[in-house]
Formats: sequence, structure tokens, C-alpha cells
Amino acid sequence: MESPTDPLSLSRALIRCPSVTPEDAGALDVLTSALQALGFACHRLRFTGAGSAPVDNLYARYGDGSPNFCFAGHTDVVPPGDGWSVDPFAATIRDGRLFGRGAADMKSAIACFVAAVARWLGKGGAGAGSVSLLITGDEEGPGVNGTRKVLAWLAERGETLDACLVGEPTNPTALGQTIKIGRRGSLNARLLVHGVQGHAAYPELADNPIPRLVRMLAALASEPLDAGNDWFQPSTLTITSVDVGNTATNVIPAQARAAFNVRFNDSHTAQSLLDLVRARCRNVDDRFVLDSECSGEAFICPPGPLVGCVADAVATVSGRTPELTTGGGTSDARFIKDVCPVCEFGMVGESAHKVDENVPVGDLEQLTRVYSGVLERLLGGGR
Repeated sequence: MESPTDPLSLSRALIRCPSVTPEDAGALDVLTSALQALGFACHRLRFTGAGSAPVDNLYARYGDGSPNFCFAGHTDVVPPGDGWSVDPFAATIRDGRLFGRGAADMKSAIACFVAAVARWLGKGGAGAGSVSLLITGDEEGPGVNGTRKVLAWLAERGETLDACLVGEPTNPTALGQTIKIGRRGSLNARLLVHGVQGHAAYPELADNPIPRLVRMLAALASEPLDAGNDWFQPSTLTITSVDVGNTATNVIPAQARAAFNVRFNDSHTAQSLLDLVRARCRNVDDRFVLDSECSGEAFICPPGPLVGCVADAVATVSGRTPELTTGGGTSDARFIKDVCPVCEFGMVGESAHKVDENVPVGDLEQLTRVYSGVLERLLGGGR
């Protein structure tokens, strides 16, 4: 069994598990063994349903006191793709860097969670509240059978989280640059415009939907959605697809489709955005169908005790004053924010999801010390 106090050996053991979402491939077994050796009560949770693949999750807790501080993350990874210079699941060390799918996003951070807790316990941290880990195998997937269902399971047991740190790779190029204290919302929408099929030589006998779709898309992109605010950048609407499915050059199609993604700040909700989109489209024409799904609403965790402790620990270890931001994509913090204060800090994310994903080996020790510092500041002990 890997030493729970050594973040490098545990990182390599986790990376060697090819846990491409939604497969676990033994990653949670590795983690469970390390945590049980430290005295954690571990619960393996397999959830199914909603037309999604079954997903294995882990909730582990040390102690039963309050507050319950939680480290959260995911062991699932995206497919490796082609063109790697090393085996993506061999956890190769080269030139002082650890290579492998999940090295940055975010198996190394999970290893640092465990190492930090082991060191904190070794320095007398036990008894000062509780420490838990909420680890899902569904973050890179649809997010249906993972964190959200673990939180529901905890609620059914009457178990609460009092604060949470998610180990997503928040830093652009160097450890200590950035703490995420919120996330933009994400809305995916599809716009269908109806017309009447006809011969291209007789456009007056048809009703071409393409010009109307083009005008609608222009209307959606013509004005900013907002100007941003103190914590968020302006919301963005990005057109991702335009299609009529037409294989003939002399036929006016009966339908035209487009898809777009909106990354939005807390000036909006998904519903208010849909109302705005519909209004702009109706200014062009009302013959359209709009459907959508929101993967997460925008949220902010304003600076407070949790953010202050994390920022202080980051500054102490890295020598950098971290910027508090809300940029980037979504994460499972979008679910956790409904039950407790949450923020995010992890590895450098520059290579996440890329070929030859890697992190500096030295950052593993630094991140472990950051997480240890957070435990000491929030729960006491170990100083």
C-alpha cells in the first residue's frame, strides 16, 4: 500500500488507474485503502439512473465532531487522446515533472488531500472537529450520479458539511496564483427555425428559414448580455453550431438549426437568460423552438472564514497573494455551494485535458503543505 503521507507515490498509484469517466478502474480502491489506514470510515456509493451510466463515489470521514470540513474532488478523467510522448497511465516522472492523465485534473490534488490529513493527524490534529473527503467518478461526465447524489445521501443521514475545499486545478501557470470563490453558470441552448421547403429556383414559393436564423443569431450576439460586476466578468454567448442538414444544392430546407452556449454571471439565472434570448429572437420572428439545459447556475462564495484561511495558507506556502476569481468553466462546487461555503484551490491547470498532461513534482509537496495549513487554521492542532 502506498504511504498516505507521500503525495507523489499516491498520485502515481491513482494515475495508473485508467479511470476514464465513468469507469473507476480501481482508483477508489487505492484511495479507500489509504484512508482506512488513517482511520477513516469509508462509504462506497454507487448511483444509477436518469439514463446515465452507473458511477462509483466515495465519502470518507474521520471523526464525528463539528465542524465537518470536507475536501472534494474527482478521480474520473477525460480520454487521453493520441500523441502522448509517454504512456498516459504510467505516471512517468521526467525532468522533474509527473506525467499522466489526471496529473493536473485532479488526482494529484486528491493525493495531497490524503497526505495533508495524514500529516495533520500525525501532529495531533485528531479530535478537533471532523475531516471528510467527497470523491466522485462523475465530474468529467454528465454530473448526474456523482456529487449531487452523494450530497443527497448525506442529507438523508442527517450529516452536514460545514465548509468545503475543492481541489480543481485553479492556477494558470504557477501554484499560488488563484483561488476560485465562485463559478459562472453554463447554459446550452438549441434554436430551431421552421420554414417551408421548396425549389431554389422558385424562392417565392418557399419559406427559407436560413435568413431568419441568421438574423436571430445576429440579434443574440449584437448586444452584450451585461457588463460584468465586482466578482464576475461579462457574460458571454458563443454560437457553437449552425446546421440545416441539406445535401442538395437546389433545395430550400424546411428547417435551420443553431446551438449556442452562455457562460453567465450572477446578474442572471438560466431562466432570465432564456427569457432574454426568446425576446431577442421574437424581435426577428416568432416561428422558432428553443430548448436548453443548464449545467449549473452562477454562484459566489464571498470572502469569509473559509476563503480567508485558504488564502492565508496559500500565501504562507507559496509566497504569492492569490487572486480571488470566478472565471473558467464549471465544477462540482456548483452542487456543494447549496449546502456549505465552498472554494477551490489545486494544481496548475495549464496542461489539463491536453496531451502530455503533467505537473511539477515539487508542487505536490507545496500543495500538501497548503492543505495542511488549511486544516490547522480551520480545525486547529498541528502547529
